[in-house]
Amino acid sequence: MSQTIRYAIAGDHAGFSMKNEVHQFLASLGVEAIDCGTHSPESCDFPDFAEAVATRIIAGTIDRGILVCGSGVGVSVAANKFPGIRASLCHDTYSARQGVEHDDMNILCIGARVIGPELAFEIIKAFLGARYSPQERHARRLDKILAIEQRVLAGEFNSQDRPTKKTD
Repeated sequence: MSQTIRYAIAGDHAGFSMKNEVHQFLASLGVEAIDCGTHSPESCDFPDFAEAVATRIIAGTIDRGILVCGSGVGVSVAANKFPGIRASLCHDTYSARQGVEHDDMNILCIGARVIGPELAFEIIKAFLGARYSPQERHARRLDKILAIEQRVLAGEFNSQDRPTKKTD
């Protein structure tokens, strides 16, 4: 019996229209996704929506997310600040599929001002259909990523280790 994957979707004002189209597309496939906003085209801040999806993954209420902003870069950067999140900007099906299969990517990020809805739908189908493949090389690399995350959280890389910035 296969496990049902739980999804959430969110986007800022630049991603609002595409987020809505993607939400409808997911529904047409029979995929339920929690809509974490925004719910209007009014200017808003993408980190709020990256947080809304990332914290649901961390809490275990969803398994994967889709984030949309103008370029896809902002939501990717913001989501990756959360421990346990592996978000990636994908504008092709290969990266969306391989990101899950090899790297256990749990958030797909899309730039609404970079690609159109039809390509976004194809990328999302690749993301939806992919499953992490814990082959030895993939598991080894993911373990290294998780170990880096744990070292950062433990404070191993504190400000004393960074080069100081010279001021005039």
